[in-house]
Amino acid sequence: MPIETWELLSYVVTVLGLPIAIAVFLYEKRKERMAEEEEVYEALASSYQDFLRLALENPDLRLMSKERTGDLTEEQQERMQAIFGLLVALFERAYLMLYEPDLSGREARRWRSWEDFMQEWCGRDDFRSAMPELLLGEDPAFANYLRKLAADADSAVRGQ
Repeated sequence: MPIETWELLSYVVTVLGLPIAIAVFLYEKRKERMAEEEEVYEALASSYQDFLRLALENPDLRLMSKERTGDLTEEQQERMQAIFGLLVALFERAYLMLYEPDLSGREARRWRSWEDFMQEWCGRDDFRSAMPELLLGEDPAFANYLRKLAADADSAVRGQ
């Protein structure tokens, strides 16, 4: 082949091949990032399922009830506090890994599911009562976020 043909082919590769290679690279990176985000979400969801199993394994604490569990022994109170501590740690992990102020699309849907879990637990009087101690030493932005959810839940309960 003459040198002009080789030169023309090199221009074609430069003009077409390089942009296509960059586009493929960016597409693969985006796909990889989405897979990592899905993996994080699935790991958090699995941890929440484990937490719910723990709650079911302690029926005497009535953790799935909205009402405050009354007349707990000291041992039951300690178990409840420890279980609530695990829950707050899980919520903080979800907050740190999933929350951004301006989420949209898939990320917003994922976060809203966690926010629903948090609102549900903040609706429980026992949980709200334990929060001041549970939030000591936690991420300040997360602690403020959960306190706001608890205040909203408290207002809703009082408004009924």
